[in-house]
Amino acid sequence: MKQPALFIPHGGGPCFFMDPADPQHPHSDAMWQPMQDYLAGLIADLPERPRAILLVSGHWETPGFTVHDGTRPPLLFDYFGFPPHTYQLRWDAPGAPALADRAAELLEQAGFPTARESERGWDHGVFIPMKVALPNADIPVAQLSLRRDLDPAAHIAAGRALAPLRDEGVLIVGSGMSFHNLRVRGAMATAPSREWDDALRDAVTDPDPARRAARIAAWNHLPHARFAHPREEHLLPLMVALGAGGEDAAICAHRSTVLGWTVSGYRFG
Repeated sequence: MKQPALFIPHGGGPCFFMDPADPQHPHSDAMWQPMQDYLAGLIADLPERPRAILLVSGHWETPGFTVHDGTRPPLLFDYFGFPPHTYQLRWDAPGAPALADRAAELLEQAGFPTARESERGWDHGVFIPMKVALPNADIPVAQLSLRRDLDPAAHIAAGRALAPLRDEGVLIVGSGMSFHNLRVRGAMATAPSREWDDALRDAVTDPDPARRAARIAAWNHLPHARFAHPREEHLLPLMVALGAGGEDAAICAHRSTVLGWTVSGYRFG
């Protein structure tokens, strides 16, 4: 069956794996629980179990699009200042080199020069949400980078190029955060982040696919856009998922409040 395309929030650092006995750390708060519950139900909510996952994370940028074609990537602990046990997490899912090749083929056919890489570890935009969604690490995963220029139209077009994978049993996942301004928390973020999220949701769920894409390509014209994303790398995975969603309806599949931020996830198809 045709798989949807998803944009998911991946949380903050290893937030879902903090010691609950450490109430002093903001990432140990129960406010992350609704997001964790959403991620834990991700696979069960699909039309059928995917044969593989293509995931683009807000934590990997390369000059042009790059696919990770390794067979057993290690973990890249690219977060800082967390308890020692969070640097000993394991998530041993297999890579998906055949899917990486197929994704590169589709991107190249669409005019995107695409590199391959096999040594880099999976960053926390991959293994943190996927460890919640797939605790048994039993679905192969291939990672796709962002393009370093962060061109929204190019990432939407790349998603469109990858859309045939959905008919091949592949789940396409954009992993980022719909709000990502680490300098603001609490009350000062609450109202503008909600206004931003309302405007983003209205654009993403526009019933006209062409208008939806145009509105999201111009995301920086939405209210509080640069407050929500001083730099947009955590929003770009949404562009890929939206492009892969094509003509399919879009819904807001998750909404929660963490650290004063309103954070959403989306499903296409």
